[in-house]
Amino acid sequence: MGSAVAVVTDSTAYLPPGLAERHGLTVVPLQIAIGAELRDEGEVTTAEAAQALKDWQPVTTSRPAPERFTHAFKAAAGGGASAVVSVHLSAAMSGTVEAARLAAEDAPVPVHVVDSGTIGLGLGFSALSAAAAALDGATAADVVAAAERRAELSRSLFYVDTLEHLRRGGRIGAAATLLGSALMVKPLLGIDGGKIAPLEKVRTSSRALARLTELAVAEAGERPVDLGVQHLAAAHRAETLAQNLRERIPHVGDVYVGEVGPVIGAHVGPGMLGVVVAPHL
Repeated sequence: MGSAVAVVTDSTAYLPPGLAERHGLTVVPLQIAIGAELRDEGEVTTAEAAQALKDWQPVTTSRPAPERFTHAFKAAAGGGASAVVSVHLSAAMSGTVEAARLAAEDAPVPVHVVDSGTIGLGLGFSALSAAAAALDGATAADVVAAAERRAELSRSLFYVDTLEHLRRGGRIGAAATLLGSALMVKPLLGIDGGKIAPLEKVRTSSRALARLTELAVAEAGERPVDLGVQHLAAAHRAETLAQNLRERIPHVGDVYVGEVGPVIGAHVGPGMLGVVVAPHL
């Protein structure tokens, strides 16, 4: 039986290929410009963006135009949906939520916009929980609750080789307190209140990987969890981290390992490695 509630998310959920389609999720792309040319996120490879960042070329990102959401909401209504739940990256980091809310005002069916308060697979797991509830025949209110609850439970941890990309993109938040630290080599960061927040300072990438493992294991505890391991130009370290987590966390469900797209990549820079711990509902 088809769902009466359609679920929309955005491209920064970075779900593995085919997963959005299997769950009936509509994905609206953010945009990225390398130099002066603005393109949809899906039209720019992560490798292209990573190389531009390594070369210190100007790389900027922007929210989708409200018209993109208008089209998605109309398409959902045309497909038989009686309501839409639109789940997006933190409003403290992007105007995407605002764009979706603007489009919702004139949508042909009720649209409920959810600020996940997170990014990457933290958003992805939230959208997947919403989609699962919708496919089970839940009401729009219950689909919203599933998205919000999964986002609230999930924890995002990551490190970057340099804070410079976050600083240049204006997304550094409270992590600005780490700038200029003579002791800092590899900053460990998290998402707190929808913003990037500092956790610890470590000296080497190997120590950062070890600490990410320790923090993720502690976060999971004895709970059943799904895991997301994401990186930018650090595939080997991501696979190592995922394997360590599989071995050390007792109740692991799905484990998704992949590279972030260029929109988030533009702000974290090459070498980023992160993990999302998403307890089951």
